[in-house]
This record gives sequence, structure tokens and C-alpha cells, in this order.
Amino acid sequence: MKKLIAFALVAFLGVSTAMAQQVDLRRKINVSGTAETEVTPDIIYIGISLKEYLNGKKKTDITELEKQLFAAVQKAGIPKENLTISNLSSWNYETEKKKNPDFLASKQYRLKVSDLNKFNAILEAIDAKGIANTNIESYDYSKIESLKKDLKIKALLAAKDKATYMVEALGNKLGGVIEIQDGGDNVIQPVYRNFAMKAEMADAAGAPEIDFKKIKLNFTVNAIFEIK
Repeated sequence: MKKLIAFALVAFLGVSTAMAQQVDLRRKINVSGTAETEVTPDIIYIGISLKEYLNGKKKTDITELEKQLFAAVQKAGIPKENLTISNLSSWNYETEKKKNPDFLASKQYRLKVSDLNKFNAILEAIDAKGIANTNIESYDYSKIESLKKDLKIKALLAAKDKATYMVEALGNKLGGVIEIQDGGDNVIQPVYRNFAMKAEMADAAGAPEIDFKKIKLNFTVNAIFEIK
């Protein structure tokens, strides 16, 4: 029994010694660095809804409105594959027309643009009474991943600069980095004012004004450096 107790005591002392040896006694400084910028979205997805309308007894057909839209997109120099149909209520057009002679077909499109000024020109080329509404669905920046990388590097270097002047102010020198923690992605997407051009607004001059805001990127990196 005494041998067992002695063995346990030796084992305990050995573990305690090993743990003591693992304690990091280095002098350290913990700092954070930040970097930020703003970029203008160059990938913008816009929803466009066209709808047939009656002018007295004469109806403007959805196909005519489509032709205007396609021609305007082509004139703006936008690839045709950037315009797709997202929804339509005219798939059973003939059936609905037989049931209801006053049936008005509508179609919804999704347009990808890089410049909202081109979109304004497109709207001006379409019969305003045939535009039910438009809205910005989503937006992005084509080089955002590369930009994130650059900003995080800048944030890390900013942390190092901060640690350097703080340590040197006390007459010490900055050692190597011990630990780096990524503060995560902080991308603030712009909030655009929803805009619409409806048939009852057709008499208004020009295309609707669109608020144009930027994507904000802000990154923080936390780092621990040794003090020599």
C-alpha cells in the first residue's frame, strides 16, 4: 500500500512539473489592427416587370413591350445572356384570353448590369405605361475576395505597427508574432431606395432616380507579439 501511495505521489509530482514547464513565461503584447475601404458595386441584378395595358380599346401586347426591352438592352451594349425571364403570367395566355377578353399578360425579367446609368437609358426606351415596376434585387463587387485579402494583410501590418511603437516607447523591442486571430468578415452592403415606375406614373418625365451607394468593407485582425 505504501509503495502504491509513493508511486502515485511521484506520478503527481511528475505531471505538476511537466505542466509548470509548459507555462508560457514570455512577455507579450496583444493588439488589434483595422483596415477599411469602400467600393462601388459592379454587379447589380435588377428586376423588371412588364405588363400589357389598355389604351381605350387598344391593347399594347406583351410581345411589343418585350421587343422594346430587348432592343434597349442591346443598344446599351449589355450581353443578351444578362437578361433572363424570372417569372411570367402569360404561359396560359390563350386559355386566359378565352375566359376573360380583358386578361392582361405580364412578365418579370432579371437584368444584370454593371452601371445603373445604362439601366436608366433602358427604361427610357420602353413604353412607360408597360412597366409595372422595377427593383434592385441584389448587388456585389467582382473583386471582393481579392480586396478582402489585401485588407486583412493591411490590418495585420497595422497591428504590428501599433505593437512596435507601444513596445519601443518603453525601451523594449518587438519580437516575433505568437498568435494571429482573424476578426471575421465585416462587409456592409449598400441599401438602395426601392424604386418603381408604374403605369399611373407614366406621365412623369425621365427615368426614376436611383440612390447609388457603396459597399463598405472593414476588417480587424488581433495579434499577440513577444516583447524582447
